[in-house]
Amino acid sequence: MQLGFVTAILPDLSLEEVMAFAAEEGFSCLEVMCWPVGKAERRYAGVTHVDVTNFTPSDAANVKQLSEKYGIAISGLGYYPNPLVPDKEERDTYVEHIKKVIVAAEMLGIPIVNSFVGRDPARSIEDQWPLFEEVWKPLVAFADQHKIRIGIENCPMLFSLDEWPGGKNLAISPEVWRRMFTSIPSPNFGLNFDPSHLIWQHIDYVRAIHEFGDRIVHAHAKDEKINPDLIYERGITGLKWHTPKIPGLGSVNWGAYFSALSDEGYDGAVCIEVEDRAYEGSLENRKRALTQSKRHLEQFMY
Repeated sequence: MQLGFVTAILPDLSLEEVMAFAAEEGFSCLEVMCWPVGKAERRYAGVTHVDVTNFTPSDAANVKQLSEKYGIAISGLGYYPNPLVPDKEERDTYVEHIKKVIVAAEMLGIPIVNSFVGRDPARSIEDQWPLFEEVWKPLVAFADQHKIRIGIENCPMLFSLDEWPGGKNLAISPEVWRRMFTSIPSPNFGLNFDPSHLIWQHIDYVRAIHEFGDRIVHAHAKDEKINPDLIYERGITGLKWHTPKIPGLGSVNWGAYFSALSDEGYDGAVCIEVEDRAYEGSLENRKRALTQSKRHLEQFMY
């Protein structure tokens, strides 16, 4: 396995500066963010370390040169919008940019693009499937043509009353994943697996790895801290009783996580995703979050 990090936590650095930091601290790879240039629509979004909007062979050569210069591989390109948003014009904008990320990945020789399936939070899971198939069957076919694997992160995207009750991402649980992969059986359609999102849903992430091991194309390392007092006060249908933390400061059993991945033969990237607000005060603190996470996780990796 290769240990890296998601570049979204370093939006104030250029790609070269991010790679230089990664090399200095002994990381192996990066998941590089490819949002369209512009204002972020939410926390940790809107980060553009590779602008794929009008990506050219010259752009690809420059990125490859940086990767070779610093000895840092790019494990995947990341772009996480809501491609199932109800508004068609907005939806089409997201879908077209996903296609641009796929094309850029092919030009760079990077086999993985990570994203969200998306969801209309006001509708039931059952009601999502017609639009899911309308959007994702041609998108996965497009990825197949370009020999790119799609890694869908399993975050429910449920953080506020605006996203209640369903969240903005359908791919939340094993039941949903089975139906996704039955509907779209392409081996290029898989998971960007993150255990933190399963912890607070009371889903066994180790069991999920064993069931869906052949569908894991990329992996994240983020922890989740559960506040039992707030669960007592609000119940599990309330909000804000779980918070993202860096690895080692939450409830994920990282030994069990890496053991399950290795048992299933996963030998790809595991990228630290920092969304821990305790470390957001400065660039130095955000860098420290990455190096501290690295020290904790290395003991479990082969």
